[in-house]
Amino acid sequence: MNRRDLLLGALAAIPVRALTQSARPMLTRPIPSTGEPLAVVGLGTWQTFDVGSDRAARTECAATLQAFLAGGGRVIDSSPMYGTSEQVVGDLLTARGGSPRPWLATKVWTTGERAGIDQMNTSLRRLQVDTIDLMQIHNLVDWRTHLRTLRAWKSEGRVRYLGLTHYQAGAHDDLARAIQSESVDLVQVNLSLDEPQAATSLLAACAQRKVGVIVNRPFGGGASFARVRARPLPSWSTELGISSWAQYMLAWILSFPEVTCVIPGTRRAVHVLDNLGAGRLPPFGVDVRERMAVEWRRLSS
Repeated sequence: MNRRDLLLGALAAIPVRALTQSARPMLTRPIPSTGEPLAVVGLGTWQTFDVGSDRAARTECAATLQAFLAGGGRVIDSSPMYGTSEQVVGDLLTARGGSPRPWLATKVWTTGERAGIDQMNTSLRRLQVDTIDLMQIHNLVDWRTHLRTLRAWKSEGRVRYLGLTHYQAGAHDDLARAIQSESVDLVQVNLSLDEPQAATSLLAACAQRKVGVIVNRPFGGGASFARVRARPLPSWSTELGISSWAQYMLAWILSFPEVTCVIPGTRRAVHVLDNLGAGRLPPFGVDVRERMAVEWRRLSS
């Protein structure tokens, strides 16, 4: 049983209140450095949009982008390391045209000033834009060199925000030290019920330095769904309006006020709509967050 089976099985048990979630506006949170609001649920493209010229897969991606933007999503995250994902996103958004305008984030992941400039210029061409909303130095690779370039690009209007990323808990201390020594706008980091380490200190460090947080790997790379295979949602969580395990996982992440946006990856429109539902739930407090974590641990014991 995969996520699709879990989701379809859950649809029949969705309470009436959850069916009206689509009428609620998507929650936003401000980027601390500017106050610009971001929709709290975005879209990751690792693997999911790496489809090359496959026409059927591109059609599926186009439907997903349409559902995402129509549903109130804005942040689309990609990378030159994600195969053809940047090109696919750029082609589909250009063909789509119109509004609402997405908020585009991508990355640089190479060593050396010239190589970084070349890679970032390639990303702009692939995404078919003149300005990137967020350029992130991926995995802290040669980050001091690229940060100098990005500060110049920001002053020229080629990028709007600067960021650092990592996807492994072992790098959280390095990220914390980097944001203590340099000024950046956002950090992208892994955080999930299966990988909760960022919540112990990194989120607090980001809040202290007024750095926004984008969360990757919210489903533990997809492995988290294996924990809840064939298991019903707790009745108390459905009473809160949660209508799927994906929403349960995302709502736990969004219960941390330090989190600006979470970017689950998918190319299925039905999954996008499900994910966006988490962004319409009221923010949960510490008591609910802890109850969710206790339930999660019980399921894995």
